[in-house]
Amino acid sequence: MKVSTQKSFRNLHTWTGLLTGLLLFIAFYAGAISVFVHELQQWHGAVQQRSAPPSLAQAQPLIDQVLQQHPQAAHGFNLLLPGAHGPDLAVLWYDAKSGKQYKFAADEKPAATPQLARQDFMNLIYDLHFTAGLPRQTGLYLFGIACILYGLALLSGIVIYAPVFLKDLFAFRSDQGTKRKWLDMHNVIGVLSLPFHVIFAWSGAVLTIGFLMLAPFQFLVFDGKLLEILEPDFDVVAHVEPSGVQAKMLPPEQLLALAAEHMPAMQPEMLYYHDADDTNGTVTIYGHLPSATLTQNAAVVLNSASGELAGMLSPDKFRPGTTFLRGLQNLHYGDFAGYASKWLYFVLGLAGALLFYSGNLLWLEVRRRNSSAQPAKLRVMASLTLGVCLGSVAGVSALFIAGSLLTEAWHSTVYFSVFFAALVWAFIRQPAKAGAELLYICALLTMLVPVAAWYGSGAFFLTPLLQGALLRPAVEGTAVLLAVLFCLLARASQRRANRLDNSIWAKTA
Repeated sequence: MKVSTQKSFRNLHTWTGLLTGLLLFIAFYAGAISVFVHELQQWHGAVQQRSAPPSLAQAQPLIDQVLQQHPQAAHGFNLLLPGAHGPDLAVLWYDAKSGKQYKFAADEKPAATPQLARQDFMNLIYDLHFTAGLPRQTGLYLFGIACILYGLALLSGIVIYAPVFLKDLFAFRSDQGTKRKWLDMHNVIGVLSLPFHVIFAWSGAVLTIGFLMLAPFQFLVFDGKLLEILEPDFDVVAHVEPSGVQAKMLPPEQLLALAAEHMPAMQPEMLYYHDADDTNGTVTIYGHLPSATLTQNAAVVLNSASGELAGMLSPDKFRPGTTFLRGLQNLHYGDFAGYASKWLYFVLGLAGALLFYSGNLLWLEVRRRNSSAQPAKLRVMASLTLGVCLGSVAGVSALFIAGSLLTEAWHSTVYFSVFFAALVWAFIRQPAKAGAELLYICALLTMLVPVAAWYGSGAFFLTPLLQGALLRPAVEGTAVLLAVLFCLLARASQRRANRLDNSIWAKTA
């Protein structure tokens, strides 16, 4: 390969990595945790010692109260069943006028006190995975662009590394300086996890800005008819216009019983109501259906007034487009091989976060000067790297603590307070000092996760193990291991800071 060509690919790799690295660090760290979203929601309920799950008999009164207070919600809302989406029986409604999503829980006064949806600790972590804490639509579009740049970084990295692939794959040259150690680690993580990174980049772009990517084909190739062609791949049944005639809805218990007659093996998780107060209104019951295929999602569509079957969707009846889209979703979230894929994706998520963190460190090491005075751009990038990366880690650990001790209304405040405090600290302290200090903060907050759960539940996390329950030991034991890891990294950072050289990571005073 020509030197000029390799240099071009190096520049492409460097700048696409820098432009996306901080966002993708948050995405990968939060994504690693989000793999266990359902388990962590169950952990949250166990720690808070929730009472028995709400009765399904509360669902119809809840719906009636919401529609009485907000008639416009009849156009479309979700009824979440206790289980996969958390312990609550709740109505979710997106208010197009305000641009906000509201949650009405069965154990509260839903019509009088709606809450902003997705404010609990687990949903916040889930949202961080594809918004980084930015406003939802802005974050989605930004992450879609980041995934495309991420794909370019992968491609350029392959081109750069291919000539020395076999020679350097497992090399770890600890005797050739800090830069070489970080480079070797960066390369081996990138190469060994390359197939998964390709999946993440591709599926991330499709799931965030897929419709925007279809725009050229919609208008230039299919004369504005592409979305009509694809509609069956996105919807279970074709949309039916409301009749304008009101009709009383069947209660959820009856709708679920009817759905069970049509698809007995499906485990219902959510009901989506469309034009709920109309004779043409529909209810789509979504659920989990055991299947030998990659996807295990199914749906039954009923008329909300008569209960008449309007359509069904199961993995064995998927159209090619539906199979592709659902399969891509499951590949992205690791939801296809039980706990084997979940733990694999958890490790890959943490390794991916380290990949982007090490990429920034390499950029800083390559550009340092042979003098004690380093360029201002290095100081800014070092502070950003520490503040954003370690701030998000500390914020997520603080969210777990808040989940054990505080109500949902405080969860968002806790995360952003810790995140921005870490970011400010990274800028007012020398990077060499801030790195170790923030890592110790991460270690402390992560170690406090089982302590907060102990205080909230009244039981130490090993106690359930004696009764054969593994959930709390798995969650809180993992937190202890991560806390030890952060503490070891902090000590290594301190040792590096005490070495007197021209690095941005060495103390200057």
